[in-house]
Amino acid sequence: MGKKIAVLVSGGGTNLQALIDAEKSGIIKNGSISLVISNVSGAYALERAKNAGIKTETVIKKELGGQAAFEEKIISLLTENEIDLIVLAGFMSILSENFTKTYPHRIVNVHPSLIPSFCGKGFYGLHVHEAALAKGVKVTGATVHFVNEIPDGGEIILQRAVEIKEGDTPEILQKRVMVEAEWNILPEAVSLFCQDRLEVKNNKVYIGE
Repeated sequence: MGKKIAVLVSGGGTNLQALIDAEKSGIIKNGSISLVISNVSGAYALERAKNAGIKTETVIKKELGGQAAFEEKIISLLTENEIDLIVLAGFMSILSENFTKTYPHRIVNVHPSLIPSFCGKGFYGLHVHEAALAKGVKVTGATVHFVNEIPDGGEIILQRAVEIKEGDTPEILQKRVMVEAEWNILPEAVSLFCQDRLEVKNNKVYIGE
């Protein structure tokens, strides 16, 4: 049957689409996306999931009255659906230590920079690319990492570098990082997890055969 994957989303779902396509084409081995949870009602990512025949749920923090109830609801959905791996794909809500400790080395996130550059609190979406361009770095990229209680603080699984070109705007750079890095390394990392090929030792991730 393989491992069951839940993808947590907030927006357009481009990384979700990359995962759906990767599953269809056989890039993701021994795993399937069985649930998509959005914390924003009407997020386009939900349409992408429905089009692919994937079960969707919407969990709104405001309606539930706070972070604890919000996370409890998500945990109950993950438990009900027997989820093995949680993928944060543009999920714009910080998860508490209580949540991350429930799933040690079972939550992965893709971040649009080469961690430890341009990461942590406040670095999300276009802000990351604006910061990279403002700093004048020549190379940026994306990182897939395990999620712990520190924003962007978990162990690094995969990284891919992307060249910054003259005339890049944050929007152009964002798109290039997605196409050249995020949409490749996220499905690859998910596949490695589903094949039980990731081992964490001394805060480092080792990839097995």
